[in-house]
Amino acid sequence: MFNKSNFKEWFDRYKYAELSATSAALASSQFSRIFDGLTTAYLITFAEYFAFYGAILFMAYKKLAATNRSLGKKTPLKEVVLLVRNLLLEFGYPAILDFFFIRPFCMYWMPILTGNYFMGILLGKITADSTFYVLAIVNYELLKKKQ
Repeated sequence: MFNKSNFKEWFDRYKYAELSATSAALASSQFSRIFDGLTTAYLITFAEYFAFYGAILFMAYKKLAATNRSLGKKTPLKEVVLLVRNLLLEFGYPAILDFFFIRPFCMYWMPILTGNYFMGILLGKITADSTFYVLAIVNYELLKKKQ
């Protein structure tokens, strides 16, 4: 299940969404100048999610539309609904765990534990992402086997 081609596939699937999410996390970490640590942790989490899932949905739809265009057909609503369903199956419970518990915990505690706000945010992001991606990749692979 885990070989070099899998890692390349996963990297290609998530790289732009992750780049968007990381940029959003770093930019929104500036809210710490205005809000307390816990509020900022949730604002960072929200910004990351908006950027990540916006990019994932955009790229998945773009790929679906390009495939249909190459076949000379339009993209029907039924296929878009199926695409959204598969994304919900892939990211559903990992996103819920990540959004409500893992990411805010990491974004709140890592700056405190490291004593450096910027490094703590980066370490918190890496820690939360590692947990999230393990769960999401397992779901993605299970979905691929069912298709």
